[in-house]
Amino acid sequence: MKFILIIILAASALFSAAQSNTTVKRKIDDKTVVVDSSGMQYIYAVWVKLFQTGDYGLKAVNPADETSPMLLYKLTEEEKQKRDEKAPMPKESKFFTTGAEFGSFKLKNMKGKKFDSKSLKDKVVIFNFWFINCPPCKTEIPHLNKVVEEFKDKDVVFIAVALDQYNELQDFLEKTPFNYEIIDDGRSFAAYYGITSYPTHVVIDKQGKIAYHTSGLSTGTIPWLKKTITSLLETKN
Repeated sequence: MKFILIIILAASALFSAAQSNTTVKRKIDDKTVVVDSSGMQYIYAVWVKLFQTGDYGLKAVNPADETSPMLLYKLTEEEKQKRDEKAPMPKESKFFTTGAEFGSFKLKNMKGKKFDSKSLKDKVVIFNFWFINCPPCKTEIPHLNKVVEEFKDKDVVFIAVALDQYNELQDFLEKTPFNYEIIDDGRSFAAYYGITSYPTHVVIDKQGKIAYHTSGLSTGTIPWLKKTITSLLETKN
């Protein structure tokens, strides 16, 4: 049950359940009745999976009745854009300070490719600290892959520091592709910054300073990640 509740909270955080469309406060959980426009009812495992894609929204069939079913509907691109634009900036993590130097580092991904602060100068660097058995970490992976695709061929490098060992990651990534540069066995690197909450995101500007950082998964995590990257790419040195 604890795992189910974590997934529900992660989904609700990433894609708000259209509470602004209701006139009564609604609780969204695994007992919520969810239907589509034809009236067909969805079981929890199905509707929450669709909801987590970011392509669907939820709103009350009868906004004045807190017991009425929730309607699962497909979002238009315009609706997705408006949702992201309205997303509040997430709370900053307690592990970093905006404007501070991130510091030097040397890392190697699972394929043996090396990354260091010196060679990545003049590039925007995105760090994601995560681990396999972290539900919100797994929930956001498909959305992070879309961010990577959006900024491909730009001066942006995406690095995911996993706490897990190489073999564990190999098995996981075969079923769940993650298009960041994957760093295995990253516990010591995460510990260096005192990170204890996951996922934790950090965006480093072209001068090596921290421009954005947050822990956990909230409504604004992904939208503000994209906003920060776009802003840094548009800013001249």
